[in-house]
Formats: sequence, C-alpha cells, structure tokens
Amino acid sequence: MNEKVRELARLVEQRVAPRFAEIDEVAAINTEKVMDAFRRNRVSDSLFAGTTGYGYDDAGRETLDKIFADVFGAESALVRVGIVNGTHAIACALFAACEPGKTLLSISGMPYDTILSTIGVTGDYFGSLKYYGVDFDHVDLRADGSPDLEAIRRRAADPKVCAVAIQRSRGYATRKALSVSEIADMIAAVKEVNPSACVFVDNCYGEFTELHEPTEFGADLMAGSLIKNPGGGMAPTGGYIAGKAEYVERAAYRMTTPGIGGECGATLGVNLQLYRGFFMAPHVVAQALKTAVLCAGMLEELGYKTSPGAMEPRSDIVQIVELGSPDKLCRFCRGIQYGAPVDSFAAPVPAPMPGYEDEVVMASGSFVQGSTIELSADGPMREPYAAYLQGGLTYESGRLGIMYAISEMLEA
Repeated sequence: MNEKVRELARLVEQRVAPRFAEIDEVAAINTEKVMDAFRRNRVSDSLFAGTTGYGYDDAGRETLDKIFADVFGAESALVRVGIVNGTHAIACALFAACEPGKTLLSISGMPYDTILSTIGVTGDYFGSLKYYGVDFDHVDLRADGSPDLEAIRRRAADPKVCAVAIQRSRGYATRKALSVSEIADMIAAVKEVNPSACVFVDNCYGEFTELHEPTEFGADLMAGSLIKNPGGGMAPTGGYIAGKAEYVERAAYRMTTPGIGGECGATLGVNLQLYRGFFMAPHVVAQALKTAVLCAGMLEELGYKTSPGAMEPRSDIVQIVELGSPDKLCRFCRGIQYGAPVDSFAAPVPAPMPGYEDEVVMASGSFVQGSTIELSADGPMREPYAAYLQGGLTYESGRLGIMYAISEMLEA
C-alpha cells in the first residue's frame, strides 16, 4: 500500500469526523427502534428453529414479518428467503400494484437496468408487465436531481395510471439518491390528484440510512433485498416487501401462487440469521456509510468528482466516483477486490451481465455471493466511467479496501 494513501486517509478522517458522528447518532436511534420491535413481538430462541417442506405454521417467519412491518411503519410485511434478489422483490410488488389495460408511471426517471425487462421496456420477455397489457410511462427528475412535482401531478392525474413507482437509489445513473423527505413530497403529489393509485418505492440501498422509511409517509408498497441493508451482512439470501396489507397479500400471490401467498415457504433453518441480521442492520449500515464518506473525502482530495460529497447528507449507501477512463475504473475495482476477505486474488475484468446493456466490471469478495452490504464496487463500461461503491461490514475493513483501490490507481 502506498504510504501517502495511509496519511491521506488519516487527514480525511479528521475532516469528516462531524459526519461520522451524525451517522452514529442515526444508527443509535434506528437500533432502538429495532430493539423495541423485538421486545414488542416477544422474540425468543424458539422462533429460530425454522421449518421444512410446505413451511406451515412457521412462527419465526410470521413474527419476523411483524417486526419488519413494525420497524418500517407498515401494516404488513413479507420477508422470505424465496425472494432471490431485489429485482424479484420489486417485480412481485409491481405486479401487485398494476392492472391490465392500465399504466405504470415511474416518477423518478427511468428505472434501474434490471427492472426494465420486468416492465417490458427492454427485451420481449414472456410474463413481463407489458406482456400482460400494462403500459409504461415515466417523469424525469429535474436537472438538479430533485423531483418535478408539477410534472408528477400532471401525469399522475391520468385515470389510466393505476400504479406509481419511485426508485430511491440511483442505479447506474449519476443523479443523487432521493431522501425520504423528497419521497414524501412525491407521494403527496400523486395522492393529491390520484388517491387510488398504488405508490411503490424501490427502497434498495436506502434502509436505515435515515430516521424514517417511505412507508411512514404514505407509500403503499416498498421492497428491498436482504443481502443489502436490512440483512445486516448475515442474511444468506432473500428479500422483503412491506406496506398496506392488501398489496402485500397480492405480492405474496405473485411470489408463490394465488390462494397460497405467504402461508407457505419453509425457512430451512435460516431464521436465526435473518433475525440477527436485522438486529445488526442499523450498525452495519452505519459502517457502510462511513466507508462511503471516507471514499468520497479521499478522492475529492485527489481531484475526482464524487456524489454525494463527503460532507453531504446521504439517503443510500451508494458512493459514485467519476474516474474518467476505463483503465482507472478497472484499477479501482481491482484494488477493492484485493481488499476483500474472499477471492482477494481475483482480478475483475469487464464482462456482459444479465439485465445490463453495457459490459460491467465488478469487484465483490463477499461471504454471501453478490452481497452489496459487504464492500463492493462496480460500474458500466461507458462514460463517465463511474465506480459505484457500496457496503462495508466494518469501517476498518472498508477503510482498507478504499486505500488499496486508491493505491492501485496511483500506480498508473
């Protein structure tokens, strides 16, 4: 490791100490919320046993659903290891919200790459929303990344709009993540002109970064992945859907089959990991946020454009660094991979990825395959050759990963 990089890290840590203190305060309050929910729902080790086969009468699974709903301020929740990733959770929610012959309206611009095939914007997939007669339209964000509330009201007033989607995080765009306050304004704008529309929030990467979640401000549905924030780095797989009971039940029908929904689904002995992960989630998210702040601060000192900036508020765990060239992007990812506990010897190279139009270079040496609450970095091979960093189970390990990544870039 370059010794100048070590010294730079120490100097940046002094500068960002106030941001670290704010992040720790949010983690403390969110931890108290989780602890209160565990206490109210009488968690005991008898809930950790799990089930096999059909999974009937799984008390641990049912109680965890209640805890998620409790913490997220929702009527109901569905927490399942049978949800294979965030896109799957989002797809189940969208099918629950949409009706044939009606329109799904995205009001945060175009959705993330992997959602486009679910909607039917890209590809010609059997079973997409388009296949079932659901139209799609979108409202772009303003040039500064803020929601265009006038355009939202105008477009959402169309009686054909039955569902509205909001993506909290940025995907492979360079816009900022939406804050819960901004999402609350977007929800209010929709409900003002179309109160019957189902408002869905893709909450991936956002859980526990702030003191509140979108369901506390009127979101009808919200979804995310357990190998991101709410799994705390311990969930081996899975996803969640939370919101109004009617819509959560519909999503459960999409996940399994109508008439069965969430009544089946064996937990196969992983309840303990899911409970422990959710308990740890506010703390682990704080570690990831500190890692992102350090990354932004160090690269700002080296003259790179970052989003968010080191001292800016954050509404997700994703850190963007515009590196400007394919070589620097690959070197950055190579350094992150070297700083990983798993597969540190591997060298990430750009390659095609299912659901993405461009080749992607991806560094992820995680205990759980593809876990983005663990330190990872990736980016599409297109201008401005930006690295999207997320995660860090501990700040100490995240710090090392950032220093290795910058050292690798400086060798060029």
